[in-house]
Amino acid sequence: MSLAVFTCVVGLIIAPDSVSLFTATLSIIAVAFGSGAAGALNMWYEADLDSVMSRTCLRPIPTGRLTKKQALIFGTLTSFASVIALYFFSNLMAASLLAITILFYVFIYTIWLKRKTPQNIVIGGAAGALPPVIGWSIATGGIDIEPIILFLIIFIWTPSHFWALGLYKSDDYKKAKIPMLPVTSGIQATKKNILIYSILLFPIALAPVLLKFSGIIYFLFSFPLSAYYILICYKLFKTKSSKLEKKISKQIFGFSIFYLFLIFVSILVDKVV
Repeated sequence: MSLAVFTCVVGLIIAPDSVSLFTATLSIIAVAFGSGAAGALNMWYEADLDSVMSRTCLRPIPTGRLTKKQALIFGTLTSFASVIALYFFSNLMAASLLAITILFYVFIYTIWLKRKTPQNIVIGGAAGALPPVIGWSIATGGIDIEPIILFLIIFIWTPSHFWALGLYKSDDYKKAKIPMLPVTSGIQATKKNILIYSILLFPIALAPVLLKFSGIIYFLFSFPLSAYYILICYKLFKTKSSKLEKKISKQIFGFSIFYLFLIFVSILVDKVV
């Protein structure tokens, strides 16, 4: 959620039009509330799964700190409040995109796809990729090629990020009967797909330079980061040791978060400089 809100901030700051600090701050707070609302509704719907997975068993509903009904009410009210607030503080386009993000995450990803297909992450990743587009629209009231590229960076990054998590937490997903790729297609197929998506990410990550809306500073960050990401994904693909697979997949998951953060930091720094 923190990373999603940060990418929204970057989209807002690099946009050609600007808004006041007051408007920007309140708009980002509204987006953060919307992101939290989507997470709350996800936890409401998946309380049964969360209770059996080590990664999620300490969330508020499984531990009894909140009831499902409380989470549903909180998530629903906060969703409406965040969209209305963003419309009030910003514009219709930004509010509409936030509403689409929440609805897509809750209904398309959480309720429809997650328990039905190993492509849940690929399709559902669209929700997590929209925040920089929302940020751009807060400032401009519209959408252009730049935020679409930022969307694509996150969208193509998402599968390798979550499949790496799926590899080292595969026992959790088996227990919860969630059809993540390692569960349905096996370890080797997952490693292959992680490598493929890391390679696909490379030209997308360099697109801001190729399209000339980022310069040398961004290139000096994005090129080695993207190359190293492919390298560790290739290392995972080639390893035959199950112990090493768990270790490297955990490394990929951790680095992927660091990678996306630095990619967006470098976009921001490049724009400011």
